[in-house]
Amino acid sequence: MLKLGGYINLIIAIGHLIGLFWAEKMFEITGIGKEMQELAQINTSFPYLLTIFVAVVFFIFGLYGLSAADKFRKLPFLKPTIFVIAAIYLLRGFGELIFDIEKQNASQFLEITYSLIAVFIGLLFLVGGLRKWRIII
Repeated sequence: MLKLGGYINLIIAIGHLIGLFWAEKMFEITGIGKEMQELAQINTSFPYLLTIFVAVVFFIFGLYGLSAADKFRKLPFLKPTIFVIAAIYLLRGFGELIFDIEKQNASQFLEITYSLIAVFIGLLFLVGGLRKWRIII
């Protein structure tokens, strides 16, 4: 589970970097085009820098997943970091779903899809971490 979560994060990180070649289209497809245009009005490089920063975060999450799966050297604070990553994904996933339901905005297919993916990855890290450290069997 942790290995799969790690590889998914690495793929997401690489996807962010590749998407920079078609940044405006990527921002539009993912539903953040308006926000990135506003950010670009402050400084034209901010959307690109933010995307690179997000890619680095996903890359680090991926390395921690692979480290916990013993596919990469042991990283510092491994156990708590795995659970923090799980919490981030689960809060993002469930938070967005709850927000959409409260707003009666459940017709946003893309937002719901991203939320379900976040919940899935969060569960990979949570259950994988619980199993690795034998908190559950």
